[in-house]
Amino acid sequence: MPFDYKKEYKEFYMPPNKPTIVDVPSMNYIAVRGEGDPNCENGYYQTAIGLLYGIAYTLKMSYKTDYKINGYFDYVVPPLEGFWWQDGIDGVDYTHKENFKWISLIRLPDFVTKEDFDWAVETCAVKKKTDFSPVEFITYTEGLCVQCMHIGAYDNEPETVGLMHEYAHKMGYEIDITDSRHHHEIYLSDFRKTATDKLKTVIRHPIKRI
Repeated sequence: MPFDYKKEYKEFYMPPNKPTIVDVPSMNYIAVRGEGDPNCENGYYQTAIGLLYGIAYTLKMSYKTDYKINGYFDYVVPPLEGFWWQDGIDGVDYTHKENFKWISLIRLPDFVTKEDFDWAVETCAVKKKTDFSPVEFITYTEGLCVQCMHIGAYDNEPETVGLMHEYAHKMGYEIDITDSRHHHEIYLSDFRKTATDKLKTVIRHPIKRI
Protein backbone atom coordinates (compact mmCIF):
# COMPACT_ATOMS: atom_id res chain seq x y z
CA MET A 1 0.00 0.00 0.00
CA PRO A 2 1.33 3.49 -0.84
CA PHE A 3 2.31 5.62 2.17
CA ASP A 4 -0.54 8.06 2.87
CA TYR A 5 0.48 11.17 4.82
CA LYS A 6 -3.13 11.94 5.75
CA LYS A 7 -3.48 8.58 7.48
CA GLU A 8 0.01 8.34 8.96
CA TYR A 9 0.02 11.91 10.32
CA LYS A 10 -3.58 12.36 11.37
CA GLU A 11 -2.64 15.05 13.89
CA PHE A 12 -1.73 17.33 10.96
CA TYR A 13 -4.30 16.31 8.35
CA MET A 14 -7.31 14.83 10.14
CA PRO A 15 -7.99 16.91 13.26
CA PRO A 16 -11.43 16.80 14.92
CA ASN A 17 -14.07 19.41 14.11
CA LYS A 18 -13.29 21.16 17.35
CA PRO A 19 -10.17 23.27 18.00
CA THR A 20 -6.93 21.63 19.15
CA ILE A 21 -3.34 22.77 19.68
CA VAL A 22 -0.63 21.27 17.48
CA ASP A 23 3.13 21.77 17.07
CA VAL A 24 3.96 21.44 13.36
CA PRO A 25 7.56 20.48 12.56
CA SER A 26 9.70 21.57 9.62
CA MET A 27 8.50 20.21 6.26
CA ASN A 28 9.55 20.57 2.62
CA TYR A 29 7.07 21.77 0.01
CA ILE A 30 6.70 22.64 -3.61
CA ALA A 31 5.12 26.09 -3.74
CA VAL A 32 3.85 28.79 -6.08
CA ARG A 33 3.25 32.38 -4.95
CA GLY A 34 0.54 34.65 -6.29
CA GLU A 35 -2.20 37.14 -5.54
CA GLY A 36 -5.81 37.82 -6.42
CA ASP A 37 -9.18 36.09 -6.16
CA PRO A 38 -8.69 32.30 -6.36
CA ASN A 39 -12.19 31.91 -7.82
CA CYS A 40 -11.45 33.89 -10.98
CA GLU A 41 -12.00 31.66 -13.97
CA ASN A 42 -8.72 31.07 -15.81
CA GLY A 43 -6.97 33.07 -13.07
CA TYR A 44 -3.39 32.56 -11.91
CA TYR A 45 -4.46 30.49 -8.89
CA GLN A 46 -5.76 27.78 -11.22
CA THR A 47 -2.52 27.97 -13.20
CA ALA A 48 -0.51 27.63 -9.98
CA ILE A 49 -2.37 24.47 -8.96
CA GLY A 50 -1.67 22.94 -12.36
CA LEU A 51 2.03 23.70 -11.99
CA LEU A 52 2.15 22.19 -8.50
CA TYR A 53 0.47 18.96 -9.48
CA GLY A 54 2.67 18.67 -12.55
CA ILE A 55 5.77 18.61 -10.35
CA ALA A 56 4.14 16.52 -7.61
CA TYR A 57 3.18 13.70 -9.96
CA THR A 58 6.45 13.82 -11.88
CA LEU A 59 8.24 13.14 -8.58
CA LYS A 60 5.76 10.45 -7.56
CA MET A 61 6.10 8.62 -10.88
CA SER A 62 9.88 9.06 -11.09
CA TYR A 63 10.41 5.35 -10.38
CA LYS A 64 9.11 4.64 -13.89
CA THR A 65 11.92 6.69 -15.43
CA ASP A 66 15.68 6.36 -15.63
CA TYR A 67 15.98 8.93 -12.84
CA LYS A 68 16.14 7.30 -9.42
CA ILE A 69 15.46 9.17 -6.18
CA ASN A 70 17.50 7.90 -3.25
CA GLY A 71 15.27 6.44 -0.54
CA TYR A 72 12.15 6.53 -2.72
CA PHE A 73 9.02 4.68 -1.59
CA ASP A 74 5.54 4.72 -3.12
CA TYR A 75 3.23 7.33 -1.61
CA VAL A 76 -0.03 9.17 -2.08
CA VAL A 77 0.51 12.77 -3.16
CA PRO A 78 -0.34 14.88 -0.08
CA PRO A 79 -3.28 17.31 -0.24
CA LEU A 80 -3.17 20.82 -1.64
CA GLU A 81 -2.53 23.52 0.97
CA GLY A 82 -2.51 27.30 1.02
CA PHE A 83 -1.16 30.20 3.07
CA TRP A 84 -3.38 33.27 2.75
CA TRP A 85 -3.04 36.90 3.80
CA GLN A 86 -4.00 40.46 2.87
CA ASP A 87 -1.92 43.56 3.45
CA GLY A 88 -3.15 45.55 6.44
CA ILE A 89 -5.59 42.84 7.55
CA ASP A 90 -5.18 40.79 10.72
CA GLY A 91 -6.43 37.45 9.44
CA VAL A 92 -8.61 37.14 6.34
CA ASP A 93 -11.33 39.39 4.90
CA TYR A 94 -13.51 37.05 2.81
CA THR A 95 -15.46 39.95 1.33
CA HIS A 96 -12.40 41.23 -0.57
CA LYS A 97 -10.87 38.16 -2.15
CA GLU A 98 -9.34 40.30 -4.87
CA ASN A 99 -6.82 41.47 -2.24
CA PHE A 100 -5.62 37.98 -1.37
CA LYS A 101 -1.94 37.14 -1.45
CA TRP A 102 -1.18 33.46 -1.26
CA ILE A 103 1.31 30.66 -1.39
CA SER A 104 -0.13 27.44 -2.77
CA LEU A 105 1.73 24.32 -1.62
CA ILE A 106 1.98 20.54 -1.69
CA ARG A 107 4.09 18.73 0.88
CA LEU A 108 7.07 16.72 -0.34
CA PRO A 109 8.27 13.40 1.08
CA ASP A 110 11.41 13.88 3.16
CA PHE A 111 13.48 11.87 0.67
CA VAL A 112 12.92 14.43 -2.11
CA THR A 113 15.92 16.76 -2.31
CA LYS A 114 16.37 20.09 -4.07
CA GLU A 115 18.29 18.21 -6.76
CA ASP A 116 15.32 15.87 -7.29
CA PHE A 117 13.01 18.88 -7.44
CA ASP A 118 15.21 20.55 -10.08
CA TRP A 119 15.09 17.36 -12.15
CA ALA A 120 11.26 17.33 -11.94
CA VAL A 121 11.02 20.99 -13.03
CA GLU A 122 13.29 20.40 -16.01
CA THR A 123 11.47 17.19 -16.95
CA CYS A 124 8.03 18.83 -16.69
CA ALA A 125 9.09 21.83 -18.75
CA VAL A 126 10.26 19.60 -21.60
CA LYS A 127 7.37 17.14 -21.45
CA LYS A 128 4.55 19.67 -21.10
CA LYS A 129 6.22 22.54 -22.99
CA THR A 130 5.28 24.83 -20.10
CA ASP A 131 7.28 27.23 -17.93
CA PHE A 132 7.57 25.66 -14.47
CA SER A 133 10.04 28.24 -13.16
CA PRO A 134 7.44 29.80 -10.77
CA VAL A 135 7.48 26.59 -8.71
CA GLU A 136 9.77 26.76 -5.67
CA PHE A 137 11.27 24.22 -3.28
CA ILE A 138 10.77 25.62 0.22
CA THR A 139 11.30 24.45 3.78
CA TYR A 140 8.86 25.82 6.34
CA THR A 141 8.55 25.33 10.10
CA GLU A 142 5.02 26.26 11.13
CA GLY A 143 5.47 25.66 14.85
CA LEU A 144 2.77 26.05 17.48
CA CYS A 145 -0.74 26.46 16.04
CA VAL A 146 -4.43 26.13 16.80
CA GLN A 147 -6.32 24.13 14.18
CA CYS A 148 -9.75 22.71 13.44
CA MET A 149 -11.52 20.68 10.78
CA HIS A 150 -13.95 22.99 8.99
CA ILE A 151 -16.85 21.25 7.27
CA GLY A 152 -18.78 23.33 4.76
CA ALA A 153 -18.34 26.30 2.45
CA TYR A 154 -15.08 28.23 2.44
CA ASP A 155 -17.04 31.46 2.96
CA ASN A 156 -18.33 30.06 6.28
CA GLU A 157 -14.84 29.65 7.70
CA PRO A 158 -15.04 32.75 9.95
CA GLU A 159 -17.33 30.86 12.33
CA THR A 160 -14.75 28.08 12.74
CA VAL A 161 -11.94 30.63 13.02
CA GLY A 162 -13.84 32.35 15.84
CA LEU A 163 -14.05 29.08 17.77
CA MET A 164 -10.33 28.49 17.21
CA HIS A 165 -9.39 31.90 18.56
CA GLU A 166 -11.67 31.52 21.55
CA TYR A 167 -10.14 28.13 22.37
CA ALA A 168 -6.57 29.41 21.94
CA HIS A 169 -7.17 32.26 24.40
CA LYS A 170 -8.82 29.87 26.85
CA MET A 171 -5.69 27.69 26.72
CA GLY A 172 -3.37 30.65 27.37
CA TYR A 173 -2.34 31.53 23.81
CA GLU A 174 -2.81 34.44 21.47
CA ILE A 175 -2.99 34.43 17.68
CA ASP A 176 0.41 35.11 16.12
CA ILE A 177 -0.31 35.93 12.48
CA THR A 178 2.69 37.88 11.15
CA ASP A 179 4.50 38.61 7.89
CA SER A 180 5.89 35.06 8.00
CA ARG A 181 3.09 33.16 9.81
CA HIS A 182 -0.20 33.01 7.95
CA HIS A 183 -3.77 31.75 7.83
CA HIS A 184 -3.32 28.17 6.63
CA GLU A 185 -5.78 25.89 4.85
CA ILE A 186 -5.40 22.22 3.87
CA TYR A 187 -7.93 20.99 1.32
CA LEU A 188 -9.09 17.43 1.92
CA SER A 189 -11.99 17.55 -0.55
CA ASP A 190 -12.18 18.12 -4.29
CA PHE A 191 -14.60 21.03 -4.57
CA ARG A 192 -15.46 19.94 -8.11
CA LYS A 193 -16.81 16.61 -6.87
CA THR A 194 -18.00 17.39 -3.33
CA ALA A 195 -21.19 19.08 -2.16
CA THR A 196 -20.40 22.48 -0.64
CA ASP A 197 -21.83 21.54 2.77
CA LYS A 198 -19.55 18.48 2.91
CA LEU A 199 -16.23 20.11 2.01
CA LYS A 200 -13.49 19.29 4.51
CA THR A 201 -10.78 21.88 5.12
CA VAL A 202 -8.20 21.97 7.89
CA ILE A 203 -7.83 25.55 9.14
CA ARG A 204 -4.70 26.41 11.09
CA HIS A 205 -3.55 29.64 12.75
CA PRO A 206 -0.17 30.29 14.39
CA ILE A 207 -0.20 31.02 18.12
CA LYS A 208 2.16 32.00 20.93
CA ARG A 209 1.94 32.02 24.70
CA ILE A 210 0.26 35.07 26.20
